[in-house]
Amino acid sequence: MNRTVRSVATSLAVGFAVYFAARSMWWVVQPTSPLLMVASIVLLLAVILVATLWGSATSAKMPMWVAWLSLVASAVIPALATLSMDPASRTAPFATSYIGGIGLLGVVCIVRRRFWIGWGTLVMLVATSSAYLGIGVALNLGLVGSIMWLVIARLLVFFWDRAIRDTARLAEIQQAVSAWHATQLVRQRERRVRTQFALAVAGPVLGRVVASRGGLDEEERLQARLAEGRLRDELRGADLLNDDVRDAIEDARRRGVVVTVFDESGLEGVEEERREAIRDELAVVLRSARAGRLIIRSSSDPRVAVTVVGRAGSRSSRDDDDVDLFHEIEREVTGA
Repeated sequence: MNRTVRSVATSLAVGFAVYFAARSMWWVVQPTSPLLMVASIVLLLAVILVATLWGSATSAKMPMWVAWLSLVASAVIPALATLSMDPASRTAPFATSYIGGIGLLGVVCIVRRRFWIGWGTLVMLVATSSAYLGIGVALNLGLVGSIMWLVIARLLVFFWDRAIRDTARLAEIQQAVSAWHATQLVRQRERRVRTQFALAVAGPVLGRVVASRGGLDEEERLQARLAEGRLRDELRGADLLNDDVRDAIEDARRRGVVVTVFDESGLEGVEEERREAIRDELAVVLRSARAGRLIIRSSSDPRVAVTVVGRAGSRSSRDDDDVDLFHEIEREVTGA
């Protein structure tokens, strides 16, 4: 509950408490025991103020001892007010103002998240007013209003709490969407930079191919294949690459190895420090590989981030026994 709503609710509770106390003091009939009537008025005002103000600055929930005090007071106050009057005058408006006061106390308990105590004060009020006045008379003198106050207060608190939960949930969703959007923008920029880098490498070779109309010598053909491979790697496996991995792949291709890179978002959710460690391990594996064909694939597996498969020939084989290398790089570091 924000400060503005809390201040308004507190002001209303204090205002109604003062109203019921003032109404109880407007004696049209002299009580037989004025001290008991004054005691009931002072106790009602004091308990409502304590229930409303005690600890409200630090927590919306009422302290437990205050809640129990409210429950006890809801039984004591009607008894004091009733015993202060003779039986013929117990239905006077000032003598029954405790019905509204105890109803207000129950509302305060409900608003301050002591729901069972709030309903307990209502039960006490119904029991005592019915015993002293009769259920029909009590209903006519304000008991219905007190019951309705508590029901409405509980509904308002319920809808308020749900609105707060929904607002918090919407805020979390908005933050997640903003973070996702920012991540996508960063990735788009990274792809543009990497594509521009790859084109910068491939551009001169492509220009040479056009200028010579395909008439390239062996070195130029090798450079063209390397440029083509680099361009594919940047487009299809950008997250798996760093300078060491790029150099290791280029060295392998210069040796005649066919290298294929597939990035299937296997590094999503992995911290950047661990990503760099995965790329460094991948570079070491590629430099030590002696297979004729290497397939590098990121994985969405919860345990494995990257898989490197090496086959004996440069073309795919139908026989799984031709696998010369099978290396898995785990998503997270596991203990020895």
